[in-house]
Amino acid sequence: MPLKLAAIGLVAGLFSALFGVGGGIVIVPLLILVTGFDGKVATGTSLAAILITAFAGTVLYAFEGHVEVAHAAVVGLPATVGVIAGTAIQQRLSVRTLSLGFAGLLVVLAVLLLV
Repeated sequence: MPLKLAAIGLVAGLFSALFGVGGGIVIVPLLILVTGFDGKVATGTSLAAILITAFAGTVLYAFEGHVEVAHAAVVGLPATVGVIAGTAIQQRLSVRTLSLGFAGLLVVLAVLLLV
């Protein structure tokens, strides 16, 4: 399993740097499909992994002068409140409900990006 997890991390890091996605869009589905994690464990594991990924990406982008710290704070601080609320809601929903909701979100985003 360590090789599978490392491969998921490599793909997530690449997509994170290229497109600004990683945790929810790449890590969570791959942890569910490749390792058999349930959705809740995949989400928690992804959030922990993103902490490391986000730090590395931030440092590299900052060296290039591509980080707006004030804007990041305006997005990040309310996002922290959202994470706390989302975690509380997630703990009350079934894995099936979460999977269907997540799949629906991805479909909507894909359609919006294509149009």
